[in-house]
Amino acid sequence: MATFYGVVAIFMWGGLALLGASTTDIPAFLLLFFCFSISALLMFIKRFIAKKPLLTKPSLTMKQWLVGITGLFGFHFCYFIALKQAPAIEVSLICYSWPMLFAIFIANKSSVLKSLIGGLIGFLGISFIILGGTGFTFNQEYAVGYALAVCCALIWSTYSWFQSGSDSHVDDIGWISIVVAMLSLFVHFQLESSDWHFSNMQIVGITLLGIGPVGGAFYLWDIAVKKGNKKLLASFSYCTPLISAIVLSLAGQNPWSANIFIALLLIIAGGYISNSKVILS
Repeated sequence: MATFYGVVAIFMWGGLALLGASTTDIPAFLLLFFCFSISALLMFIKRFIAKKPLLTKPSLTMKQWLVGITGLFGFHFCYFIALKQAPAIEVSLICYSWPMLFAIFIANKSSVLKSLIGGLIGFLGISFIILGGTGFTFNQEYAVGYALAVCCALIWSTYSWFQSGSDSHVDDIGWISIVVAMLSLFVHFQLESSDWHFSNMQIVGITLLGIGPVGGAFYLWDIAVKKGNKKLLASFSYCTPLISAIVLSLAGQNPWSANIFIALLLIIAGGYISNSKVILS
């Protein structure tokens, strides 16, 4: 069941592009503030339904606080700043090297080569979706953006690996979300102009993002990496941009292309290699 929760989280992240379409005019860190505020609210709603005390002392250690905040806030901070320093397509591709890193982190000596080979094939599949026919050309002008995108991949893969061995409670995601929301609001006031007038469509978009890919998904992912099949989750994570492309195509916002089917085949092949019982030496 825990692995299924992880799959649901990945599908939520796959729907991020479509849900985010209605919130593109909202400053990024202001949007994060609202989404993580909703994420924190989910914890209190869960406790209210379960008839548990709404306010209890978080059980997090200092290390768990630091890793949690770095994972949830640090990833988004680096990502949004990277988008200002380099093309979005190239930033996205670099960021999606995180499933390969996560697979390597959780692999043992006998499976690390399989994880690397399967990860590279899955990453190649992602490139067909994200780059299409444009290709990737390293431009020194975008070096800062590329470096921040690498930080994104390292932060999320490290966060996922750390959480997989952590004894923190899933509700602690709510407490971390409160801190992330406050940090996001602070950065918003420092770097962005304030405009708190939203249309009804934007309010719906914010709410769905907070319940789903930028909120609820983090609770599901926390359960999944702790109790689920981590190798399978790492492989399936490559499907996130593929799911996004399919959802956008079904919504009429992105044309169908052969790249979608090529990516699917490569991701399946990579996942099979990573999770097969054949030992490569």
